[in-house]
Amino acid sequence: MSLDKLLEQLESCQHAPTEKWDPPYCGEIPLCIKANGDWEYQNSKIERPRLVKLFASVLVREQQDYYLVTPAEKVKIQVEDAPFIVTEWRQLEVAGQPAIEVATNIGERYILSARTPLVVEKGVPYVCLPRGMTAKVHRNVYYQWAELAQHAPNNEFVIHSAGQAFTLGQA
Repeated sequence: MSLDKLLEQLESCQHAPTEKWDPPYCGEIPLCIKANGDWEYQNSKIERPRLVKLFASVLVREQQDYYLVTPAEKVKIQVEDAPFIVTEWRQLEVAGQPAIEVATNIGERYILSARTPLVVEKGVPYVCLPRGMTAKVHRNVYYQWAELAQHAPNNEFVIHSAGQAFTLGQA
């Protein structure tokens, strides 16, 4: 299987066609995605994973704001940091190249690549996801990657995936 084919399969998760809808803005609702990845409604954690996945399927980012968009309405929600967390990862080989597959807290899977790169902002690693979304890398995953990282000539620690080198931080 080619890398592009695998990327397409992984990225074709069940996201609603929100780009085709233009509903009226209906205000803000008391839904917040906490920095630890928990979704809360009126300060109570949403315990049903299927409900979180449903909300995630209609989550849209516009500049720095986040909205839930349906054909009938668009409501603003709060996101403390990133809407998703990278909770798992594994190494695999795709088309003869080593690759890192990451999984988010809602079960979506992506390959670290030029299309879904790892970036570090203010010392915190994130994976850039489709539709302008981000997933913060959980501390456990970061420490596991740190053990694999190679020291690059520019005094950075890097990991490699899908033919790309991604910086974890400075040496």
